[in-house]
Amino acid sequence: MSDGDFEIDTDDLERRMDGAISALRTEFGSLRTGRASGSILEPVMVEAYGQRTPINQVGTVNVPEPRMVTINVWDRGLVGAVEKAIRESGLGINPQTNGTIVMLPIPELNEERRRELTKVAAQYAESARVAIRNVRRDGMEQLKKAKADGMSEDDHKVWSEEVQELTDKYIKLVDKSLETKQEEIMQV
Repeated sequence: MSDGDFEIDTDDLERRMDGAISALRTEFGSLRTGRASGSILEPVMVEAYGQRTPINQVGTVNVPEPRMVTINVWDRGLVGAVEKAIRESGLGINPQTNGTIVMLPIPELNEERRRELTKVAAQYAESARVAIRNVRRDGMEQLKKAKADGMSEDDHKVWSEEVQELTDKYIKLVDKSLETKQEEIMQV
């Protein structure tokens, strides 16, 4: 094998970083600002049947009016778990239960709530940054292995720079998305 035969799959690294951005967009979508929307529940996972399950897999999510989201829980035994998951989600919504229907009155956003939501958005962004850095670490591990297998110093340097540029590009995307989302949240 000659020096030039080593290649790092940057397409795979990029695809995985795209995945982190996509997950972040979904989480940001859950931070609805004014009107009620079923998507606010997308990141909420319920402990059901021994595993963490998306809320829309344990009940039907509806928006019967502009300031109300309801979940019609299919299994009466999971109503408590659904309530608990919502309380612990950081959405800042206090669920009310009527039989198997969990109602989520969406409060008007006051200044304090807007600030809370910007903090939640910042946490989501930090998780995305961590995911991107983990992909970077995997890329660097591949490079370390390739170097041990005989990759030249020059190739190693070129590939390292490429992985770092990719990482920087995606971290900037996260930061820009966060800035946009925080502005949207703070708009009255």
